[in-house]
Amino acid sequence: MIKYAIIFAVISLVAAALGFSGVAAGAAGIAKVLFGLFLILAVIFIVLAALGVGAVKKIMK
Repeated sequence: MIKYAIIFAVISLVAAALGFSGVAAGAAGIAKVLFGLFLILAVIFIVLAALGVGAVKKIMK
């Protein structure tokens, strides 16, 4: 997902450099949404991994 966010950010930069402000704004908006979604999912998985490690330790005792 971060890969697609970076791709859309690059598309936005290229479009802005060529003067396509509408395309640049659209691509930048998509990149922001994808990056935000990536951050939210990353935090969720980190928390779940931390909780999972505690559960494994309880089972091993």
